[in-house]
Amino acid sequence: MNDTRRVQRAAAAQDVPQEAGARQVPQGVAEAAARLLEADATRVPCAPVRDLIGTADTGAAYAVQQRVTAARLARGARVVGHKIGLTSPAVQRQLGVDQPDFGVLLDDMGYADGDTVPYASVLQPRVEAEIAFVLGADLAEGQLDLARVRAAVDHAVAALEICGSRVAGWDITLSDTVADNASAGAFVLGRERHSLAEFEPRTAVMEMSVDGRTVSEGTGADCLGDPLAAVLWLARTARDLDDPLRAGHVVLSGALGPMSPLAPGAQVTAVIGGLGTVTTAIGEGTV
Repeated sequence: MNDTRRVQRAAAAQDVPQEAGARQVPQGVAEAAARLLEADATRVPCAPVRDLIGTADTGAAYAVQQRVTAARLARGARVVGHKIGLTSPAVQRQLGVDQPDFGVLLDDMGYADGDTVPYASVLQPRVEAEIAFVLGADLAEGQLDLARVRAAVDHAVAALEICGSRVAGWDITLSDTVADNASAGAFVLGRERHSLAEFEPRTAVMEMSVDGRTVSEGTGADCLGDPLAAVLWLARTARDLDDPLRAGHVVLSGALGPMSPLAPGAQVTAVIGGLGTVTTAIGEGTV
């Protein structure tokens, strides 16, 4: 490893906040977090982290995710919501996994309908269309069921998620993608807002195109049978990890169809029945 890379790795490791008196973090978790932080800082994808944390222990993977997120928050980012990943059978087949996961959405990931997302801001970008929910109430205490989730939703919007992997070649297992913040990159929210009295997520029909060519189709039922069921899974899982969903948070509920890779200059449009259209452009260059 040359001197520049050594300095970058050391800086990445030091960038993870430490609390006085905190219990020691297992070595594999700390090393995995440092590896992913270095990839993010240098914009060079890294080797998978499963060699450090294994493939069966999602607890260790979420510990890595929390450590990486803490480093970004220490640099000034702010949590604005969560994303659910691996909800579509098509995406599970694409990535070779068999259960959902979740990650954290930060304010510097968010874009408005029609914005251009810089190509270099997301490593190895792939796009998927989904339904985003904005919560009007916390999902933290008491019984969590579908009725509670439905009541907590303020409105739904069409969304694009631009997934990215800090792991070279998307060579990921479940533990790799969980550690890598569920492969979160950027997200774009549509302009139309609809309450659940006006819109039924399970029966929504989606079509997504890149540069005018249809690349993905699906329905709300392709997201764990019902996007609200995906939100319920997230609410319970996040609460178990002491990271409950809060009023005002955006929840990306998961892909309604396969992901599609993106090249610089791509134009992306998704239409979701009942929610309208959401579009974005991918920047041409490295900034």
